[in-house]
Amino acid sequence: MKVPLLDLQRQNAELAPQLTEAFQRVLKSGRFIGGPEVESFETSVSQRVGVPHAIGVSSGTDAILLALMALEIGPGDEVICPSFTFFATAGCVARVGATPVFADSCPDCFNIDVADARRRITPKTKAIIPVHLFGQCADMDAVAALAREHGLAVIEDAAQALGAEYKGRRAGSMGICAAFSFYPSKNLGGFGDAGLLATRDGELAAKARLLRDHGAESRYFHRRIGGNFRLDPLQAALLSVKLERLDSYTESRRRNAGYYASKLGGLDGVKLPAVHPDRGHIWNQYTLRIDSRRNALKEFLASRGIGSELYYPRPLHAQECFARPGAVPPRLPVSEQLAEECISIPVYPELTREQLDAVIGAAAEFLDAGTLS
Repeated sequence: MKVPLLDLQRQNAELAPQLTEAFQRVLKSGRFIGGPEVESFETSVSQRVGVPHAIGVSSGTDAILLALMALEIGPGDEVICPSFTFFATAGCVARVGATPVFADSCPDCFNIDVADARRRITPKTKAIIPVHLFGQCADMDAVAALAREHGLAVIEDAAQALGAEYKGRRAGSMGICAAFSFYPSKNLGGFGDAGLLATRDGELAAKARLLRDHGAESRYFHRRIGGNFRLDPLQAALLSVKLERLDSYTESRRRNAGYYASKLGGLDGVKLPAVHPDRGHIWNQYTLRIDSRRNALKEFLASRGIGSELYYPRPLHAQECFARPGAVPPRLPVSEQLAEECISIPVYPELTREQLDAVIGAAAEFLDAGTLS
């Protein structure tokens, strides 16, 4: 049985009438930049996150970049971020001229190791970017305590975590601001690139809105040097349709993750992802740790028509683009081990029990775990 890593066609096909209606509404409006579709979507997300301001932007990457620009972080500044994450987190820091300083990760939940981050603070450190990786929040109490102690801005990278919770608080509501992504593979996936910056700080929101549109207060009058980071009304309208289903998507992902946990835990060489009881995981990815057979398992799954992905096979501190002439890259043993062992398997909402069993059966066959109960 074929099981893709993600089946967007199936999810979107079920919403075809509503999506078509949204498209027609935008087409008839003639409003293709800004306007009520964007404003309505921003309001819906701000209410869901629990902050008063949401600024729709062109991608999750641009949301991080916009946050750094609005906070006026630049040359000479340092920003702490995890090494085991997607490139955009650190790439945006470098793009504003600041220096990304990489911290190690927790071996069980994959999020930033705050104790290791503490060791990397210098007088140049201006911010920390905890990433809520794979849909589970980082230890935000520890992050907040560290930030207060050293006067750091906290930018939540919540690209994979819309709807996740930490001790009753929503991802995106705990830092000075937060970046969300609506890339098609996300739990709330759009139809191309799209993102959003959320904040409870009105002054920061006003600055971000200005920077989102070339720094222009009115057309052709520019107060700052900004960028073209606008969210299209068409994306906003289509995302609004899917936003109404996000809770049901999350419920299905959690059910699938629970089924995996009940069946995969006994397999030889498999370590299940940790789920902290005080955090609401939304399972953007279901990521296992496998012993030295990880790459071979991926090939075996592919031979059976089962999708998987390696997030992330090379940690950021080992990437060529971040190498400093004459400098030795930091040793981040957990990040390096995770890069060698992690593999993500299908967990999307539309998976059938038969498909889940196919994934489990193939993994069991490869790992020679014997009969599953």
